[in-house]
Amino acid sequence: MRHLKSGRQLSRNSSHRWAMMRNLITALLREEKIQTTDPKAKELRRWVDRVITLGKQGSLHARRQVLSIVQDKVVVRKLFDTIGPRFKDRPGGYTRIIKLGIRRGDAAKMALIELVGGEGEKEAAGGGKKRRRTRRQQPEKQEAAA
Repeated sequence: MRHLKSGRQLSRNSSHRWAMMRNLITALLREEKIQTTDPKAKELRRWVDRVITLGKQGSLHARRQVLSIVQDKVVVRKLFDTIGPRFKDRPGGYTRIIKLGIRRGDAAKMALIELVGGEGEKEAAGGGKKRRRTRRQQPEKQEAAA
């Protein structure tokens, strides 16, 4: 029986699953948006929320805890300098999962997982809404009176 054993196995042994989660966490924090299978995205959400919460603390102990998971120092610096302060007022729910449908090769359910709030800042920097292009009206042909 699997009582009190939380988390998805994802058809992998524990070392492979741990290495895969570390790589997915690093990729999501670096790119802020990745495409993966739906069960992996749901499992990744649990881990990324914990790492971002550590990034919000900003202490040396929290930084060392994150470095034990994410081994790319550039990504850890980005987490503590930009991502952590971005979510300082948010009590949780730092990620969004968007279902994309099935993958053509093996019919796996695909999902897009992204950090919340990233696209809002980009739109604000862009200057607002784009103007919608309209069709020009052709001038009506005036028939020559005979």
